[in-house]
Amino acid sequence: MRDSYTVTLPEEPPALPDLHKELRPRASMPGSLLVSTFVGLVLNKTKSSKAVQGLTGLRNLGNTCFMNSILQCLSNTRELRDYCLQNLYLRDLNNNSRMRTALMAEFAKLIQLLWTSSPNESVSPSEFKTQIQRYAPRFVGYNQQDAQEFLRFLLDGLHGEVNRVLVRPRASADTLDHLPDDEKSRQMWRRYQEREDSRVSDLFVGQLKSSLTCSECGYCSTAFDPFWDLSLPIPKKGYGEVTLMDCLRLFTKEDVLDGDEKPTCCRCKARTRCTKKFSIQKFPKILVLHLKRFSEARLRASKLTTFVNFQLKDLDLREFAAQSCNHAVYNLYAVSNHSGTTMGGHYTAYCKSPVSGEWHSFNDSRVTPMSSSHVRSSDAYLLFYELASPASRM
Repeated sequence: MRDSYTVTLPEEPPALPDLHKELRPRASMPGSLLVSTFVGLVLNKTKSSKAVQGLTGLRNLGNTCFMNSILQCLSNTRELRDYCLQNLYLRDLNNNSRMRTALMAEFAKLIQLLWTSSPNESVSPSEFKTQIQRYAPRFVGYNQQDAQEFLRFLLDGLHGEVNRVLVRPRASADTLDHLPDDEKSRQMWRRYQEREDSRVSDLFVGQLKSSLTCSECGYCSTAFDPFWDLSLPIPKKGYGEVTLMDCLRLFTKEDVLDGDEKPTCCRCKARTRCTKKFSIQKFPKILVLHLKRFSEARLRASKLTTFVNFQLKDLDLREFAAQSCNHAVYNLYAVSNHSGTTMGGHYTAYCKSPVSGEWHSFNDSRVTPMSSSHVRSSDAYLLFYELASPASRM
């Protein structure tokens, strides 16, 4: 984790309307007529209003730009937004979770505020911050934090509170190595969903295939693991500009494991030189790509400011699929940006409205329209892509 010496003065939190207090879910009244009526009014207002909703800023509480940036990206994640706006999360609340559903409730309340408040207003995420720091104490206080780490903790916390699995089965010790890869991946995915199954994981989780080939006997062992995002290395080129496809090809490039990195081959029963390769077995609906701009050296941290040229539309990832795939084309809808250095920086977000299709810049309380031609920059840190439906690409 990186420390930041940038100090941002907190803004005064606004007084929230009493009406929004009714948005807190009550476990005993999941079908509350009051909540349903209110949300119906909200959705009708959104449909009939000439002003585009979802253009409300978030107040900076003191170095909380990392949080605001991620919250705006998630607010513009269409299906997650609808899950909160329509109160669909109420039926999934899991009272067995560690936080007793408080984090999901505050997150949904904040999303509802962002989509029902006037575009020239800003709202305070203070109540939400109280809950996220209870779930993850590393976010206590007002130090600058890493946006990707925050995203991971937040999605994990939300997932846990709406996990449809109330009693997790014991982990199976049965090996699946005798199965063909396709069947092995299906069984591993089934085992994962027997323990982790929520609307949040439905959107964000994919499956990564890892192949390890022994150079001595040629045996290839495979593993299939769930992922919430992919951290992509940035290749270093002399002319200072790379493409997102360059980053993906470096991530999936075959690596040689030798010397101290030699793994133990299960057939040779000895440590041997092997090659390792990643590929994507299952593509998620929402693909989050993390550009690894920060490195933690022994003496000091550093940041890569390389310009990564990424596609806004029709990002075709079929070449990285573990098997033949016809459905792996994505469209960009949000970017979390980091400007500055490891010693002090600032996070913003660029988001495409799921309602209007227009791009806007979210800089804490300030929300301004922007051209899609300005979305690409050397500050891009997290890229949010949505899987395109087959019909939309015809």
